Amino acid sequence: MEYNKEIVNRLKRIEGQVRGSIRLLEEQEECKSVVTQLSAIRSAVDRTIALVVSKNLEQCLINDLQEGRETSQAVNDAVELLVKSRK
Repeated sequence: MEYNKEIVNRLKRIEGQVRGSIRLLEEQEECKSVVTQLSAIRSAVDRTIALVVSKNLEQCLINDLQEGRETSQAVNDAVELLVKSRK
């Protein structure tokens, strides 16, 4: 699977958000600010996971169709990954 620059850029933004959260903690900022930042990180990670899974599923489906294979396993695997990511 090739990961494009969009995914890398998302992860770099998340990295910046994590650094910002650490700074908030070190500066003894209020709980609301820290939790707001952590919630934003969680949301960004969830969206990135969805993007990675969807790009991978797209490629798997194309490969399966080109090779005349059933696509249901690829779909099931993608759903399983998404469910697992929410636990």
